[in-house]
Amino acid sequence: MSMNRLKTFVLLATLSALLLGVGQLLGGYSGLIFAGVFVLVMNFGSYFFSDKVVLKMYRAKPASQTEHPQLFKAVREVVHLAGIEMPKVYVIPSANPNAFATGRNPKHSAIAVTTGIIDLLSYSELKGVIAHEISHIKNRDVLIQTIAATIAGVISYVAFMARWAAIFGGFGSGRDDDGGGLIGLLVLAIVTPLIATILQLAISRSREYLADESAAKTLHEPYGLASALQKLKTGVVRNPMRFGSPATSALFIANPFRDKGMLHWFSTHPPLDERIKKLHNMKI
Repeated sequence: MSMNRLKTFVLLATLSALLLGVGQLLGGYSGLIFAGVFVLVMNFGSYFFSDKVVLKMYRAKPASQTEHPQLFKAVREVVHLAGIEMPKVYVIPSANPNAFATGRNPKHSAIAVTTGIIDLLSYSELKGVIAHEISHIKNRDVLIQTIAATIAGVISYVAFMARWAAIFGGFGSGRDDDGGGLIGLLVLAIVTPLIATILQLAISRSREYLADESAAKTLHEPYGLASALQKLKTGVVRNPMRFGSPATSALFIANPFRDKGMLHWFSTHPPLDERIKKLHNMKI
């Protein structure tokens, strides 16, 4: 197991333990079960239908082999090296240089690239980006992110219910003499969902590192992807995405939206400089 896979496993285990701790803090599991069923249903729908939603959100159109022969050549070469089925290929009409993969498994997958990234990158750099996205598909990152979102969603929902219960005096009744109820409320309503969010973001960052590592190993060299990330570092800032939603930024190889103020602390992506450094230090 690589260090990045181990890190993802530990983070998911910690997030799961946090969920069990929330259940214990509540002193009963009926509310937790209700929240769990609700969020599971929401994430089940997201898992099976989010690919169609996000492709439509970003105005993605099926790519034409006659218009984008180099793109299809790159995808075919990477798919052959990775040993998975050919995904559907889409093009997004945006100057923002970016790409993302979606789909619930390797048999139902798609890759979308922007016109901006096609115009900006050389062929070897484009192959590096495609290999990164193929790695997300092969590593089943959509499934892992869905599990993380489900657990974090349950915790956030229970915290939301706890805040309402506190307003109407339904939380910690009979246990307020020693301040335990108030402390429990603060932990459940404020601290716990914050920790869950941080863990979820850490999982997202870990999967980005893993996709970079897998891409380099698939192509037997890390330099095309490293060079591509160097160009994306300035390209995404010069041409931020003009449509879509920041809530979907985790899908892209680089955040297509500008982080403002303290929002960069909650970024779904590791710093590009750090990713480039790790790629250059890799031993293939």
